[in-house]
Amino acid sequence: MSASGDVPGMQPEDPAAWIADVAATRSRHSFALLFAHFAPRVKTYLIKLGARPELAEELAQETLLVVWRKAAYFDHHRASASTWIFTIARNLRIDSLRRERHPAALEHEPELTPDEEPFPDAVAIALQRLHRVREALGELSDEQVEVVRLSFFEEKPHSEISDDLHLPLGTVKSRLRLAMSKLRAQLGDLL
Repeated sequence: MSASGDVPGMQPEDPAAWIADVAATRSRHSFALLFAHFAPRVKTYLIKLGARPELAEELAQETLLVVWRKAAYFDHHRASASTWIFTIARNLRIDSLRRERHPAALEHEPELTPDEEPFPDAVAIALQRLHRVREALGELSDEQVEVVRLSFFEEKPHSEISDDLHLPLGTVKSRLRLAMSKLRAQLGDLL
């Protein structure tokens, strides 16, 4: 598998594809891309949350190590790569605060409650779904995959996709509608 994963039409600069590649092949190259892209951003985010720079650096590194270890847990249908990674960072920051402070001080701060870890069977189901979605995407034309990728993976509005691909808005909507119809036929129980 390349750094772009098995998902047709995904670009090499797609963090979701890097995570998929790390999950599938333990690709050090994809992990290096993730680290170079996210480590400075996560550190800045943690500093904005009030962490000291040294702690922010340490937690950013720990965040990316968690990404390495738990890449198979990532589900691009539930969250973008950046949302998933920043959630890990936030949870590590919360854990750090709990170690620094008395736990009772954080008891009434619901935004500081870390997300629960998924159960192993949920991970297995998510991997099966990912495989089915990849197979279904493989049945689409390259043009359809491109609009699906831009619309759902990059969360771009139709007008922006139209501008990016230099296509009429109606063509973008038509390709997306046809793609979704094909995906529903194959993945109806997942949608």
